Amino acid sequence: MDPSPDHIIKEIPGLIRVYKNGRYQKLGGTDTVPAGTDPTTGVQSKDVIISPDTPLSARLYIPKTANSNLRKLPLLIFYHGGAFIIDTAASPIYHNFLNLVASESNIVIVSVDYRTAPDHPVPTCFQDLWDAIKWVALHATGNGPEPWLNSYPDFGKVFFAGDSAGANIAHQMAIRVGSANPTRHVEIRIGSENPAHHMATRVGSENPVGGINLEGIILLHPYCWGKERVGSESDEQPWIASVNDIRRFVCPETSGLDDPLINPGKDPKVSDIGCSRLLVCVADCRERYIEG
Repeated sequence: MDPSPDHIIKEIPGLIRVYKNGRYQKLGGTDTVPAGTDPTTGVQSKDVIISPDTPLSARLYIPKTANSNLRKLPLLIFYHGGAFIIDTAASPIYHNFLNLVASESNIVIVSVDYRTAPDHPVPTCFQDLWDAIKWVALHATGNGPEPWLNSYPDFGKVFFAGDSAGANIAHQMAIRVGSANPTRHVEIRIGSENPAHHMATRVGSENPVGGINLEGIILLHPYCWGKERVGSESDEQPWIASVNDIRRFVCPETSGLDDPLINPGKDPKVSDIGCSRLLVCVADCRERYIEG
């Protein structure tokens, strides 16, 4: 006899449960909170649509001190974690965290709400996030569709950040920024050896995100993996099988555990990373990024 349609055919603890009839239940990251003004920090947030057809959206944050008549503020593009399966830009843990970051760091934040597995397996999210970066770049001249981004950010000081899967995404997007840039910085000397009399320019104009300058990326416990164990990793650790299982679930077409989308040490484009500064925060098993 065939099992009931409610028979569980797969479960990844804490993340998702899949039933025989194709229905699934996400086991975490489903709570959301609305945008608005945070009573503790005074940070304002709002949700915006980037692409209604995708759909692709983001939650924007501006600190209480934001004033376009005084000075522009650094811009952080943030990618939430959740193993590419759970959580959103409206998850309480990320909303509360980014209210604090915007206030304490005095920055503008774009938290992108990308599509997740299983409905949208990896690499769908990477295309979503590249589209989001291109959308943000439209505002560099002050003529984009979103008034906050036209008014408050300094597009010469842009940073990417994320935790876990979001850190993996930040790394991949930084590589795309570097790979998409056919231009180069050229120093032009104008009749003087005084550096103050030199001008920096760019050669080429095909970069779709050329309006932003990516200064650095911040990777919080990046979700990276591979066939060979590095650092404190061990095949005897109980979570090894779960990590392997998650990768196959979120990316059915993966080339394996050394897929460049999860193993930075195997990515031939890693040297294209489009920034000069990188901060990695790791704990326990997450030092793979550093080893790679």
